[in-house]
Amino acid sequence: MEGDTSSPAGSQSVDRALALLGMVGRQTEDGASLAELVAQSGLNKSTLRRLLLALMRNGMVEQNPESRRYYLGEEAYILGTFAARRHGLLELSLETLKRLAQETGDAAFLSVPRGASALCLHREDGTYPIRSYALLAGGMHPLGVGAGSLAMLAALPEDEAEAMLELNAARLAADYPLLPADEIRARVAQTRDSGFALNPGLVVPDSWGLGVALRRPDGSLAGALSLAAIESRMQPPRRDALVAQLQDGARTIETTLARLHAAPSRT
Repeated sequence: MEGDTSSPAGSQSVDRALALLGMVGRQTEDGASLAELVAQSGLNKSTLRRLLLALMRNGMVEQNPESRRYYLGEEAYILGTFAARRHGLLELSLETLKRLAQETGDAAFLSVPRGASALCLHREDGTYPIRSYALLAGGMHPLGVGAGSLAMLAALPEDEAEAMLELNAARLAADYPLLPADEIRARVAQTRDSGFALNPGLVVPDSWGLGVALRRPDGSLAGALSLAAIESRMQPPRRDALVAQLQDGARTIETTLARLHAAPSRT
């Protein structure tokens, strides 16, 4: 059976599917057409379609319904993002996340942009016994929903932020009635003025959050640090202290990113 990976035929199917995934992945901008994949793989169309359908069922590949071209799917992105823990942003941020959770007692998060969404890479729980579970590692919200997500949206150029809101408009209206696009626009403006994002329980009642954006050395958006706690733990003057700790953590991570960017590459 082709699905039996213990047999030679099953192993061959796995090898072919993984090779095909790599071919699609290398066409990041324009996607790959069926004809291009046939030419690159040497497989016939029926075999190629069967492998593509298997990859699509598992979220590794998706097809644009208009152009019919193939792109990496959401699951491929998520797996790749979590694989980057060893060498990516999370590895550089983990010590800071642990310190924030330890010093504040609250939950600390690292999130990254994923298209028009925010993906939570890591959650580090503090010691305070009452916890908020509005966001877990692997969870995704539309950009602008939640403190870290709002910080990232506010860090984008105006036209990019507006494009994200337009992409998310239907989802916001359906799933987040307290956060229509106009409300998020107002909160983006507040975030840019204050230098930090505040979510006053708009996603889950009594689950408040603070967030700050992380930038790469070239100024582009890398992700966001955020803290979550119950409402009573997010009031001034404690809130001001938490913002300062978040901003200090962001500077630490950005300094490390800058140092790595400046380091000469090994040949």
